[in-house]
Amino acid sequence: MIWLEYRPRFRTEPAVSKQPDRLFAQPLEQVPDFVFNEDVVRVFPDMIKRSVPGYPTIVENLGVLAARFAQPNTALYDLGASLGAVTQALRRHVRSDGCQVIAVDNSAAMVERCRQYLTAQDSMFQELLPVQVLEADILSLPLAPASVVAMNFTLQFIAPEQRLELLTRIHQALLPGGALILSEKLRFADDEEQTLLNELHLDFKRANGYSELEIAQKRSAIENVMKPDTLQAHKERLHAAGFTKVVPWFQCLNFASLIALP
Repeated sequence: MIWLEYRPRFRTEPAVSKQPDRLFAQPLEQVPDFVFNEDVVRVFPDMIKRSVPGYPTIVENLGVLAARFAQPNTALYDLGASLGAVTQALRRHVRSDGCQVIAVDNSAAMVERCRQYLTAQDSMFQELLPVQVLEADILSLPLAPASVVAMNFTLQFIAPEQRLELLTRIHQALLPGGALILSEKLRFADDEEQTLLNELHLDFKRANGYSELEIAQKRSAIENVMKPDTLQAHKERLHAAGFTKVVPWFQCLNFASLIALP
């Protein structure tokens, strides 16, 4: 299921870094594992839009979805907030009284830049939801009662053996009528399907200007730190964590987003 992209007629977010992603443009003698450091932060907006099909659509509609499930006087979590794109969308769309957005990331570089972008957003808009930005590990973070939890391409960077426990804690924090919105890169059990969608994703990157060298070196950097699951594995784990309903609402190539209801 794919939603049409929301295209507002007015500017809806503060300016972000325009620095192009050239991190892997030169040959590296040894490609290090991918980390969300200052180098990545500088180019992250360009990197994510050129690497993840449908990313702007997912982010904007996360705000639209959150507005449906948000309840007054509750927390709205953005877990793995990176530069705060989802947090900004939540603040633009949610109007429930007494809500607070809590944006969490374990990268100090990401948190610092996220705070800068949110400060810029405050200067552009009035009556936005209050926001708290935390540098913390979501695996050990105590969660307040929440009506919305967003994890936008975050779970895939959590060790597989720790994912169920995290989702169980999220389910316990969610109030009746709330929702977890989970976006992830998918792998596919069918070899032909996996090959096709992987090749189409590579075509997407090539069309966005990445060279074969950049694609190969980025793949080497990320393959040990990002472990995608099948859609079926996600559904089974979410049900095991206590969620009663899992609804895919978006897929573009091998990237998808789900709504999980407590």
